[in-house]
Amino acid sequence: MRPLSQTLLKVCGATGLGDIEAAAAAGADCVGLWHGVPGGPSELALDGLAALVAAARPAGLLPVLVTFLADAGELAAIVRRTGVAWVQLHAYQPPAVVRALREALPAEVGLVKVLHVDEAGGCVERPLIGAYERAGTDLFLIDTATGDGRIGSTGAALDPGRLTALLPRLTRPFLLAGGLSAAGRPAYEDVVRHSGFRGIDVDTAARNRVTGRFGVPEIAALARAWRTGIPHTAAPAPAGGFPDHPRLELSR
Repeated sequence: MRPLSQTLLKVCGATGLGDIEAAAAAGADCVGLWHGVPGGPSELALDGLAALVAAARPAGLLPVLVTFLADAGELAAIVRRTGVAWVQLHAYQPPAVVRALREALPAEVGLVKVLHVDEAGGCVERPLIGAYERAGTDLFLIDTATGDGRIGSTGAALDPGRLTALLPRLTRPFLLAGGLSAAGRPAYEDVVRHSGFRGIDVDTAARNRVTGRFGVPEIAALARAWRTGIPHTAAPAPAGGFPDHPRLELSR
């Protein structure tokens, strides 16, 4: 199974085996699987989640549970049943949930906490960043919160200039989300050069505009642009090692 890339590419919202196959063929590292996202367009029943986790691993993809759930016991049971590798807390779960989940899960299961940045650059979780880190967060994901309160796969772009005040507060690595595209990669050069940057999380730009499903050319273009800085559609750059954090070296 291939190692994780130096610049991680996570595509989010797979709902079928075709999405898993496209993500793997195009060079993605991780696939986000929604469960516990009420009304979400990519929401999976528990059996569907388990089936896609089982398909992702042999395809070389790290399966990530993306959830709004906040019950640590329920989440731990889902991890045990499905075998997901990471849990991405994508709502406003407090640090106490992260701590309880960290205590309930094996050390090799990664915990990702989303930080929501609004259009003015504010981040509601900013005062809690240190508490999230002490509670056991392995990786942050910085995403957009829209003016009307929507979070998660909104397609709303995150202004790179709004991150300058937030990034120095992080002592854990982070992924970037929020309306990212292959063509928009140059605008984030300063973010990509930050020592904590580990990759991107994309939903909308990973999809074929006609079918709405994950597309190999679209994902390959993202992989090339964000791993090489060249925003053209082509085969993704070869995967490299990812040695920076022990819990990010997870079995896949």
